Amino acid sequence: MTTPSETQSAHRVSDDRLLSALLDGMDAALFAVDSGGRITHWNRQAERLLGWTAEQAVGRKGLGGWAVRDADATDVNDRLLGVLRRTANPSGRQVQEFPLLRRDGGRLLVRAQVSAVRAPDGRSTGAYCAFSEVHAQLDLERNLSLSEALLADSPWAVLVVDPDLRTVAANGRVAQALDITPVDMLGEPLAEFFGAGMEELESALEHTLAGQAPDGPVELWLTQAEDPCREDQFGIPPVPAAAGDRRCLLGGFLRLGSPLAPQAPPLGVAWIFQDVTHSRRAGQGAARRAFRDGQLSRASRAAAECEDPREAAMLHLHYALAGFAEHALLDVAVPGPAAARAPGLVRTAESPAAFAPPVGTAGVAVRYRPGHPALQAFERGVPVRTTGGTGRSDWAAEHRWPPEAEHALCVVLRSRARSLGVLTFLRGHGRRPFDRADAAYGEDVALRLAAAVDLGGAAGAC
Repeated sequence: MTTPSETQSAHRVSDDRLLSALLDGMDAALFAVDSGGRITHWNRQAERLLGWTAEQAVGRKGLGGWAVRDADATDVNDRLLGVLRRTANPSGRQVQEFPLLRRDGGRLLVRAQVSAVRAPDGRSTGAYCAFSEVHAQLDLERNLSLSEALLADSPWAVLVVDPDLRTVAANGRVAQALDITPVDMLGEPLAEFFGAGMEELESALEHTLAGQAPDGPVELWLTQAEDPCREDQFGIPPVPAAAGDRRCLLGGFLRLGSPLAPQAPPLGVAWIFQDVTHSRRAGQGAARRAFRDGQLSRASRAAAECEDPREAAMLHLHYALAGFAEHALLDVAVPGPAAARAPGLVRTAESPAAFAPPVGTAGVAVRYRPGHPALQAFERGVPVRTTGGTGRSDWAAEHRWPPEAEHALCVVLRSRARSLGVLTFLRGHGRRPFDRADAAYGEDVALRLAAAVDLGGAAGAC
């Protein structure tokens, strides 16, 4: 039969083994001293860093002469035991830096956290010292500081996702770039916030998780997905983005792994980027303008060698279509019964490109219905932009345009204070609608065409 004293002794042995296992399993080096400065505990991390085994360390009084130089022993001992008698520090905890000696004689500067050990009655019975090499500690603190800086006041947007591509952290720059509060993004899949371009983003994230991150910065054009339920910090729904409004995000991808295991699965990916939409669009606009100016210059030089005004007009149409539209129609005005108010438009030239070859319609009067964009441009003297082929299959047919047309730009031909006709540019499937810059370019082309038509004298001369 087991007596109570034997049971208590067995529990004590079990507790001692548990304490020993906990100390040896710690990632930090640790030793403990009693109130007299005698070593009572020495774990395996301390043995790994300094080379002294627990059998060699436990029981020694103080660290001087073996783990600390004799010249430093008094100072180190006072700092270790200082937590026992300092009343100015109610927590009984201090962070210290001091040099220790390895068993091979080398010196090691450590950063240590020294804490008092108290009995149930509050009396100090000793102290323990958890320490690590100061350079390793500084590296850890720098890493933590870097993480906090990136997620706080970094000039770059930082978005962290887990292996399931769900957002786990986002800084303020992300909110500015995407018009989404970080709170709304946390825990949500990225696919909830992006439309076009999401496949490229997912591919980059998945390759990074697999250890094949892109070598250099990646430029992604993304369209933000519409969410009618989203609200800002004041509870106000955001202004819907314009159709086709894309953002160019330039950045890199970093695979995040645990430093505690050499072959641990990835913790996620950090996407660090900047919104460079404005500069990229400005660059694209400059390149587009330079190309179009070059086309106008080449067309003018080629047309100058033409004797036939109609041939010169066709050259202008061919040069204008490159990169601008798929089809162009030139309709010249011929006075009708009501003269200036109801002119007849005669198809003079057309320049097909991607569309199917049209039926020859040169010289045939075009019967546009009232309110047609070409008639509006002629009557008002300003460019008219229209779109609608995407939603209506009969839209192009109603306007007497090729069936593939989805976007149109109609520009009036003006020369010597007269309206001579209408120039129509058409874009097909997959192209964006005409914008103001396109209308300005269309007017430049129309000025050159108007000069060619006016030079011919009339539609019959062309």
